[in-house]
Amino acid sequence: MPFADLHCDTIAWLRHNRRRGRTMNLRDSEPMHINLEKLQKSGYLLQNFALFVNMAEETDPWGAVLTLAELYTSEVEKNRDLVTPCRTFSDLEQARADGKIAAVLTVEEGGVCKGDVENLRTLHRLGVRMLTLTWNHENELAFPNGQSGGLKEKGAAFLAEMEALGMIPDVSHLNEEGFWDVCRLAQKPFAASHSSARTLWPHRRNLTDEQIKAVADRGGVVGVNFYSDFLADREITQTADIVRHMKHMVDVGGLDVVALGSDFDGITCPLELVDAAGMDQLVRAMEHAGFTQREIDRICWENVWAFYRETL
Repeated sequence: MPFADLHCDTIAWLRHNRRRGRTMNLRDSEPMHINLEKLQKSGYLLQNFALFVNMAEETDPWGAVLTLAELYTSEVEKNRDLVTPCRTFSDLEQARADGKIAAVLTVEEGGVCKGDVENLRTLHRLGVRMLTLTWNHENELAFPNGQSGGLKEKGAAFLAEMEALGMIPDVSHLNEEGFWDVCRLAQKPFAASHSSARTLWPHRRNLTDEQIKAVADRGGVVGVNFYSDFLADREITQTADIVRHMKHMVDVGGLDVVALGSDFDGITCPLELVDAAGMDQLVRAMEHAGFTQREIDRICWENVWAFYRETL
């Protein structure tokens, strides 16, 4: 069964462990939710790899994101037998034809650019094709969930430049005012790479029904997050809860808007499906919930593939 996942924090997790003297790699390190062998076992077509930077913990966020980009490039190059770095949709198609995992590079935290559009252009040259305008802290561009205020002037300028470059705006972590500013200003489809449905679980990181409809109306996608805190009142992520959020999003925004945004290696709770090697459990849960094979294909990979056909 093919899968396409819009968000994981595996590269940041690798760096975190290496800085503490633990030898880990992208190919087969077991403690991670994601490694290339696990992706291959489940049949992944595509994985977005986020360069995540916590602005509150880094004295040099720009240097940190460049270090993460170098780590990503090094690990991918060492494993070109399994994975292909992709910058365009034709790259994705070639990776698929070659039977390799397509890797798309993203950034989680627009604040790493320090409000400098030249830094944004540098990220694009390095292969970054999606960027969250915020993480959990206010930055030069916008405000995160839980704070008030829309896009700042630099945020609007960044949005325009991202669309000119061909970099996809990611509204996960952005607050509602900023979200609606993106809706008003964006000329192209955008994504919420790892967000679930607020109607089912009232966490501020989740999207309202109106937001889900707005993403759908603009040709975008929402990746359902696997973190238990965003799904239900449980300590462990139940696969049935992931599927419940999928069904709600389909009911609200239509089949085309729903995708996977696992947040693997960025979530701290245990999961019933354990890691990326256990995605067959998700398919079985979708079948049990009444999804047809066509619907499963659309959610698990085809919607992301179609989205990238339009945006990359």
